[in-house]
Amino acid sequence: MKTAVFVEPGKVEAQELPKPEVKNPTDAVLKIVRACVCGSDLWWYRGINDRQKNTPVGHEAIGIVESVGSDVTNVKPGDFVVAPFTHGCGHCAACLAGFDGNCENARTDDEIVGYQGEYLRFKNADWALVKVPGQPSDYTDAQLNDLLTLADVMATGYHAAATAEVRDGDTVVVMGDGAVGLCGVIAAKLRGAKRIIAMSRHADRQALAKEFGATDIVAERGDEAVERVMALTAGAGADAVLECVGTEQSVDTAVKVGRPGVPQKAEMNTNNLFWKNIGLRGGIASVTTYDREVLLDAVLKGEIHPGKVFTQRFDLAHIQDAYEAMDKREAIKSLLIIRD
Repeated sequence: MKTAVFVEPGKVEAQELPKPEVKNPTDAVLKIVRACVCGSDLWWYRGINDRQKNTPVGHEAIGIVESVGSDVTNVKPGDFVVAPFTHGCGHCAACLAGFDGNCENARTDDEIVGYQGEYLRFKNADWALVKVPGQPSDYTDAQLNDLLTLADVMATGYHAAATAEVRDGDTVVVMGDGAVGLCGVIAAKLRGAKRIIAMSRHADRQALAKEFGATDIVAERGDEAVERVMALTAGAGADAVLECVGTEQSVDTAVKVGRPGVPQKAEMNTNNLFWKNIGLRGGIASVTTYDREVLLDAVLKGEIHPGKVFTQRFDLAHIQDAYEAMDKREAIKSLLIIRD
């Protein structure tokens, strides 16, 4: 089968690898329909984070179940599914508490699996896979893209809004105009935010943020951004801030625009939080949990359209181009069409 493989920083290519088979009773083998490149993939692509060379890559996909292990009963061959990156088991303490992103049994073995390929061996398939009604042919191109976001980016944006406890009538600031930040705008609106201030300096992303529900755009950064948000909120600041960048500056700005009442840098002055009664929360998204509770239904009803974050599309033969488009900010998020 063809699958995307990390060769070295700055180089990804499609290679022929053995087709995966069911290895554990909890596995399923999926025939991938669509996959995509994540912003987090750029960390190892740019050489910022270490990654084992010559390993398959990707962690977001939708596909058709081809075969299942003996312990898998909730899905069967032929089912159309969303494949979350989290692989939650559904029965450990973390999963039972609704935090399948922190599943204690997500690693059933040490094999590195990559979603950006023709087939995928999916672990903990019985609970973690999210079944979609019907078949891919029942959906439009745009709907398939919406469904694909449920494997990670839409659920991650929703996780930011959920952990920030966004409620009806809130004023929310969203830091970051990448795919996660834009999905954070969708999530804030879905949870009832009345005012959503999107921090963005790029016209195409500003337009999409407004389409998704942003009421205000702030292009400034640093202290100027803080002043602008405070002016927009009559000096009160925001009820909730979704920090979807991870840099030191964005975290600092997020703290300063929060109303009194996932950083890349570990060191942080928590006194700034304490004296304003601001809580800092974050973590790995609970993809299966959120998909089942709210997001799949919202997509199927046409209430949200997160698939619009895919602004360029590629096939596996052009996987290098897909990464370069995101690395150069030519694409908000690169879509991979694996098969029709």
